[in-house]
Amino acid sequence: MNSFDNKELEITGYYNMPGCFGKPPVPVPRHNYPITPKENLLRVFRGEKPMWIPNTDLDVNYIQPYIMPDSYAQAFGGTDWFGIEWVYEPVARGAMVKPGTRVLSDITNWREEVRFPDLSAIDWNADYEALYKGHIAEDRLSVFCIVNGLFERTADMMGFEETVDALLTKPEEFTAFYDRLVEWHIELLHIAREVYHADMILFHDDMGTQISTFFSPDIYKKLFVPQYQKITKAAHDMGMLMSLHSCGCISMIIPLIIEAGFDGWEGQDSANDKKTLMDAYGDQLVQYSLFYIPQSFADKEAVEYLQKQCREIGGKGRYTCRIIDPAAASRSVSLSDELYRYSRMMYAGMENGLPLSRTD
Repeated sequence: MNSFDNKELEITGYYNMPGCFGKPPVPVPRHNYPITPKENLLRVFRGEKPMWIPNTDLDVNYIQPYIMPDSYAQAFGGTDWFGIEWVYEPVARGAMVKPGTRVLSDITNWREEVRFPDLSAIDWNADYEALYKGHIAEDRLSVFCIVNGLFERTADMMGFEETVDALLTKPEEFTAFYDRLVEWHIELLHIAREVYHADMILFHDDMGTQISTFFSPDIYKKLFVPQYQKITKAAHDMGMLMSLHSCGCISMIIPLIIEAGFDGWEGQDSANDKKTLMDAYGDQLVQYSLFYIPQSFADKEAVEYLQKQCREIGGKGRYTCRIIDPAAASRSVSLSDELYRYSRMMYAGMENGLPLSRTD
């Protein structure tokens, strides 16, 4: 089926999944799509032309069990897996490490001071049976979310400035610590695959400010690429895709993220030129957008803005997004429906050799 039919947007039922990223569980509509959302998203990752731009808020099973202390602590505050205390910040609607917290006095002391959680002591199967069994839809890609990656974890443990300083002065200790931390994460990947039946891992590790990376590409290449290559290889060997969530302006290390073996990157639109990066690296790396619609935009402006994003970044068929629209409740148009409709017609037009302007 190449041509778009409005019947494809008819709601045929609802998905019901436990909440993720601190969100409460909410029913998500199931539509009358011509192929399953899972198959469409796999086409994106395989480099095949999808039928529409996936909206990962609708098309994905996000799995982030609250039996993992990190999940709850980062969303609502509390103590995480490694004993770090987090405090909820209402303005940010999330939690941050309690100021002054230190569970690691110096990177050289990690062997004595860091206590790795015993993953075998957690009844993962009971959690799956109680909360996820029967709710993970087989027609959507299942994505297991792991927050607090290698750099973030270290900064949470010993402070940001101390971590950056130690990256420069004690790289050999980071290598030893990350060897152990990666080993622990790979154990968690097995649980994600074997218990929760994950198809992909979304691994969080923010690497930059609004204007640049926290450290040089050389440091990333020497200290982080070899470690992430072990993680991505393990995921691939288990039959899972591996994507990286990394905020900040990190354009200069995108080639290294590809070298590390990641299949996709969820990056910050406001800090990176996503179109230029897609033009340069789209054939090698799927891009996700946290696509923000300015609250001041009227419906027509919002739709045109969304369509422009589809054309400029979605043209290669290597793009997915989550729409963040603060004014959604007051709109007379569903931007989620518009994303599907427009991108569906756009890709059908491309298949027929039509210019994109003919699909508006």
